[in-house]
Amino acid sequence: MYVAEVPSLPGCISQGQTREEAVDNIKEAIAAYLESLEAHNEPVPPPITEELVEV
Repeated sequence: MYVAEVPSLPGCISQGQTREEAVDNIKEAIAAYLESLEAHNEPVPPPITEELVEV
């Protein structure tokens, strides 16, 4: 079993019996995640490496 996660999209996780299946499944999960954000007028989170941290 392979698990794929997108750290910059909280909760965006998928799995597959093979690496290829996990990659295909996470691509579908990313598309669905982005569609949901758009449907709810939510912004796409910034990449983790570019997040602003206020001190």
